[in-house]
Amino acid sequence: MNTLQAISPIDGRYRNKVETLAGYFSEQALIRYRVAVEIEYFIALCDIPLPQLKSFDKANCPKLRAIYQNFSEENALEVKEIEKTTNHDVKAVEYFIKRRFDELNLAEYKEFIHFGLTSQDINNTSMPMMLKNCHDEVLMPAIAHIADLLDARADKWKDIPMLAHTHGQPASPTTLGKEFKVFAYRLRQQMAHFANIPFNAKFGGATGNLNAHYVAYPDIDWESFANNFVADHLHLQRLQYTTQIENYDNMAAYFDACKRINVIIIDLCRDIWTYISMEYFKQKIKAGEVGSSAMPHKVNPIDFENAEGNLGLANAIFEHLSHKLPISRLQRDLTDSTVSRNIGVPIAHTLIALNSLEKGLGKLILNEQQLYNDLENNWAVVAEAIQTILRSVGYPNPYETLKQLTRTNSKVNAQTIADFVETLDVADDVKQRIRNITPHNYVGLKIK
Repeated sequence: MNTLQAISPIDGRYRNKVETLAGYFSEQALIRYRVAVEIEYFIALCDIPLPQLKSFDKANCPKLRAIYQNFSEENALEVKEIEKTTNHDVKAVEYFIKRRFDELNLAEYKEFIHFGLTSQDINNTSMPMMLKNCHDEVLMPAIAHIADLLDARADKWKDIPMLAHTHGQPASPTTLGKEFKVFAYRLRQQMAHFANIPFNAKFGGATGNLNAHYVAYPDIDWESFANNFVADHLHLQRLQYTTQIENYDNMAAYFDACKRINVIIIDLCRDIWTYISMEYFKQKIKAGEVGSSAMPHKVNPIDFENAEGNLGLANAIFEHLSHKLPISRLQRDLTDSTVSRNIGVPIAHTLIALNSLEKGLGKLILNEQQLYNDLENNWAVVAEAIQTILRSVGYPNPYETLKQLTRTNSKVNAQTIADFVETLDVADDVKQRIRNITPHNYVGLKIK
């Protein structure tokens, strides 16, 4: 399909930024993961072994694993063709694998494909595997990369004083590096929460009780088998009590964690956007690029705006996923099926945003003179420092004195402060301490 014909910009305009996700969340990827679960399940059954599988030659296992390891678009199309008859996507996968067993002269064992299972034993193992692999291989590295970029800029700009703005008003100075460090710190704190969210799987038969397994082979400890299979073959944690489907509670927690990270990045994008509007940063100009179709002079902060917009979309979908998936009528309804197919969508929007943010950070050019000017034009912000020193030496009503000074003078500058210091009835060394304070050095604890 030509990307110009795509309904979603994920598969159209932004395809080149998220195409790596096709290996995790496309229809073909889902089918491949399902095939993998079915194959690994059959191999695990051979390890028990069941009486009918004792004659199975383990030398065939690499051939079976090759079915999903070498899974192709042609294979996926074959499954979809089977689905036209079955009208059931997981049953189509079962029939596809049975065909491969026929080709490998393993027909006598093929009725143990999907033995005792329901479709959700396949879906609720395939999807957390997809999500876990994407998390480990794509999403977490991308977030960590942004945190690294922010840390690098925090270190680079740690000694650059900057006027702070609380409530949009001039406030006690900070450093540019420290403000970037705040966001790197926040991201790393939230990234750590992921380690406490397990990737769960439901694997327990039609209604979660392994009914079919126990009725066929009542002497086998199927619960231990299921736990070991999910842990050792699929590298997930099996839920112990479920209905026909996964509870989705920890998957919801995962999406909520993603939302928190995206909110932090939205906050970052808005701050940088504002710094650019204040001319603390200029942006690198790329030859041929146009900022506005009407105003030739403009270089817009489009990367941060793009990131903010995509993060908003991502969070709207993450919110629905985390709210919807844990709810299912009685032992199961089908509302989770169509919703869970969209797990890759908010992750794609998040990746698009991270890509734009990285691009925007790379364009920033520090305008140190503007930061200097803003501090120089706001000497009133040293009032906090002065009144605190005066408090420490027992000067009467220091806060009220500085309030009177800063609010009755239309423009507080270096001379205003110098003249005020001379009126103070304090020791000379205290006066000198106050004289040493400027908006440029009153920055408190610097980044170590």
